[in-house]
Amino acid sequence: MYWDQLSSPQIAQLEKSIPVILPVSATEQHGPHLPLSTDRLIGEYFLDQLNHQMNDLILILPSIPVGCSEHHLDFPGSMSVRHKTLLRTLIDQANSVVLHGFINLVLFNSHGGNQAVGQTFVETFGYRNPQCKVVMLTWWRIANEALRKISDTGPGGTGHAGEFETSLMMVIAPHLVNTEVIPAKQNRPNLQWADGDLLSGPSASFYRTMKQLTPSGAYGEPRKASAEKGKRISEAVLSAVKEVILDISHS
Repeated sequence: MYWDQLSSPQIAQLEKSIPVILPVSATEQHGPHLPLSTDRLIGEYFLDQLNHQMNDLILILPSIPVGCSEHHLDFPGSMSVRHKTLLRTLIDQANSVVLHGFINLVLFNSHGGNQAVGQTFVETFGYRNPQCKVVMLTWWRIANEALRKISDTGPGGTGHAGEFETSLMMVIAPHLVNTEVIPAKQNRPNLQWADGDLLSGPSASFYRTMKQLTPSGAYGEPRKASAEKGKRISEAVLSAVKEVILDISHS
C-alpha cells in the first residue's frame, strides 16, 4: 500500500506493526546514456514490485528524490542536499510516522552517497525511539551474494551507471536509455585500497569526485548491460528485501 493513496481514516485503521518504507534516492547524472532520475526510478520500481507481492503487508511513503550528491555536481543537472539536511528530513518524516503509532521503519536506499547519512539516521533515530525497529536497506548490499553471481564484468564493472544500473533501466524505462551513447569503461586509476564498485566496496574511504573517477560520469562496464540481466537483478533484490520485511513483521 502507498501511504499517500490512503485516506486519513484508512491510515488510522491500519495495524501499527506494518513496516513503513521510506525510499530515498538522488537526482544526479548517470553518464551520457541514463537519465538524472535513475536512482529514484530504480528504487521506486523495486518497491512497486514489492507492493504487488505484499500489498497490505507494507506501507510505502513518498520518495525523497534528492540526496547527497555533491561528488556529482561537476556534471550538469546533478542536484544535492547537505548531509545534515537529508538527516533532518529523514528524522522529521520518521517522527511523523511514529507520531501516528507505527513502530517498524525501513529506509530503502538506492544511492551510494546516502549510505553514511542513512546509517547515522538508523543509529540516531533508533536510540531515541527504543520502541521501534529501524532498518536501512541499500539494494545492492542486501542482495550482494546473489548479485555477484549475475555480474560478469569483474572488479570495477558494477559501479555508478555501469553494468547493473544500466541493465535495470533497460527493464524499468527502456525509452530513457540512450543506447547509442553507452560509453566504454573509463574508470581512472585509483589507489588499490580505495578502489571498489557496488559489489566490492573499498577497504578505506578516500574522497574523489565522480569526474575524478571517470570522465564520462559512468563508472563500470555499461556496455555489458542487458534487459535479461536487469530482470535477474530485480528478482535477486526483491527476494532479499522481502525476506527482511517478513522478518521485521514477525519478530
